[in-house]
Amino acid sequence: MRMTFFAAATYAPMNIFRNIRSSENFHIVLWLLKDLCWAMTWKVAGIVMISPTILVAAWIAWRCRKDIGEFLHSLAIVLWISANSVWMIGEFYFNDTTRRFALPFFAAGLLCVAWYYLVLLPRTARGNDPVTQA
Repeated sequence: MRMTFFAAATYAPMNIFRNIRSSENFHIVLWLLKDLCWAMTWKVAGIVMISPTILVAAWIAWRCRKDIGEFLHSLAIVLWISANSVWMIGEFYFNDTTRRFALPFFAAGLLCVAWYYLVLLPRTARGNDPVTQA
């Protein structure tokens, strides 16, 4: 069956977001485009790519919210991309003086995964995970 251009264009977004894995794969494309713009110093394109990259990452985190391990990793990615975005804006427009403002985002992302690996995962391994017992 041959699709018209319009049918293919309206089907594509649904196909991209049909499951978490497909969303993550598409998110990688957005992230790479944002970072390519950063590396090439394409300021306007880099700034434009911040919103879709963070929004898709946040949407993935929201969809993963029922699995705390997946959620915390996804939230760490949202925070990491936010930190990279602050850093990128600083390099583009503020003579690279915004790195210190990116550090809290990096630290918060690290705390998310540290909490998972140091607190939640050991609880699960011991069998007294309050999340799974509810």
